[in-house]
Amino acid sequence: MKAFLILTLGATLMLSNIAYAQKPAGKLFEAGKPLGAVNEAGEFVPLSSNVKVYGSFRFAESCVYDPTRNLIVVLNAGVSQDQAKNDGYVSLLNPDGSVHTTKWIGATRNGLTLNHPLGSAIHNGTLYTADIDVVRTFDLATGKPGKAFPVEGSTFLNGIAVNKAGTIFVSNSKPENRVYKITADGDVSIFVDGDPLKIPNGVAIDPDGNVVVVNVGNNDVMTFNPDNGKLLRTEHAAEGGNDGLVILPDGTKYVSSVRFGSVSKISPGKPAQVIASGIPSAASMGYDSRQKQLIIPMNNNNAVAFLKLED
Repeated sequence: MKAFLILTLGATLMLSNIAYAQKPAGKLFEAGKPLGAVNEAGEFVPLSSNVKVYGSFRFAESCVYDPTRNLIVVLNAGVSQDQAKNDGYVSLLNPDGSVHTTKWIGATRNGLTLNHPLGSAIHNGTLYTADIDVVRTFDLATGKPGKAFPVEGSTFLNGIAVNKAGTIFVSNSKPENRVYKITADGDVSIFVDGDPLKIPNGVAIDPDGNVVVVNVGNNDVMTFNPDNGKLLRTEHAAEGGNDGLVILPDGTKYVSSVRFGSVSKISPGKPAQVIASGIPSAASMGYDSRQKQLIIPMNNNNAVAFLKLED
C-alpha cells in the first residue's frame, strides 16, 4: 500500500516585510529547521517528500470524519487553561484539506462550554469529545451542545470511542492510568485501572466490538473485552509514544506516534510497518472512509496531515 502525505493547515499565513534593527543577542542566530520529527532511535527524520503547507489551526488534537456531509471534523484545544478557560472550538474541513468552516462550534461562546477538547468520536448523529474531566456531546447536524457526562476522579481525559450500543470508553492519561466506561444512560465506572496501561491515549472499537487502546508510554496496542475489561491480546506498533488509533473494517490498525512522528500499519497477524514518518506531534487520527485517507492532527504545530491510502 502506498502512502501519500499532504499537510493542510486551514488559515491564511500573513508575512511581514517590515525590516528592523535589533541588538545582537548573547548567542549566535540560528534559523529554524524544516518540519520533521525525532524517531525512537533518536534520529531526526524529515517530513516525507510530498508535503505541502497551506494554513493553521489552534492546537488541533483530534479529527473524525462525518460521512453524511463528507466533511472532516477537527477538535481544537485552543489556548492553555492558564491563559483562558473555555477556548476550545471545532473546525470543519473539506476532504481536500481546505477550510469549510474555521469555527463551527465556537463561533460564539453563547451556551457553549468547551475548555480543552482532545479525543473525538461520532455515533448516531452525535459528536463526542473528552474535555478534561467531562465527556461532552454535540448534535452533528447543528453543532448544538447536548449532554455532559462528568467523570468523577478523572484528571486528563484523552482518547474516546463509542460502540454500537452507545457506550463510551475514554482514557485518562495522567496521572492515573485508566480507561473509564460510560453507559448511554450516563453510568460511569472504571473499565481498566493501571497495568497494562502506561499513559493510555487513543481508544477505538474493533470489528468484533472489542475495545482497543494504545499507550504513550510504550508501543503496546491492547485489545480488551468490552464487558469485563479483560486483556485479550497485545500487538505492537513500530514505535512507542502513541496517540492516534484507527481500525478498518478488515481489522487493519493504524497507529500514530505523537512522540516520534510515525504512522504504523498493523495488518491482522502481521508485524507493524511504518508507512509514514517525520510528522511532528502526530496526534489522534481520524479515517475518511470515502476518500480513503487518514487525517492526522499535529497539536502545537497547528496543522493537520492527510495520509492517502491506496492499494
